[in-house]
Amino acid sequence: MNVHISDDYRPSEDEPFMNSRQQEYFRMKLLRWRTEILEDASQTIVNLQEETVKEPDIADRASTESERALELRTRDRQRKLIGKIDAALRRLDEGEYGYCDETGDPISLKRLEARPVATLTLEAQERHERREKVYRDD
Repeated sequence: MNVHISDDYRPSEDEPFMNSRQQEYFRMKLLRWRTEILEDASQTIVNLQEETVKEPDIADRASTESERALELRTRDRQRKLIGKIDAALRRLDEGEYGYCDETGDPISLKRLEARPVATLTLEAQERHERREKVYRDD
C-alpha cells in the first residue's frame, strides 16, 4: 500500500475508521518511534562502554553503578516496547490494528494517538486493570 500522508495530517473521527490513510499514518508513527528507541539504545550501549573506567572513590562508584542500573532498566523497558511496536505493525499488516483484542470494538483515535501500541479500548483496559488489582490484593 503506497498512500502518501502529509506532515500535517491527523486522523479524524469524520473519516472511515482505519482507512488506508489512517493505517499509513499509524504505521509511520510506529516506525518513527521504533527508530528513536533503537537510536537511544545504541547511545546507551556507547555510554555503558565508555563508563567502564573504575571509579577510585566509593561514592562515585556507587553513583556510577546506580546510573548503570537505571540505564539497563530503561533499556529493558525499551526492548519490551519494541516488541509491542512490532506486534502493532503486524496487526496493521493483518488488518487488526485499532480494534480491541477483548471486544473487537474500534479503539478511539485519541487513545491510539496517545498510545499507538494500545490493544484494548479504554473501557476494556480499565476492566483489565481492576481485575489485576483485585487479584494482586489477594
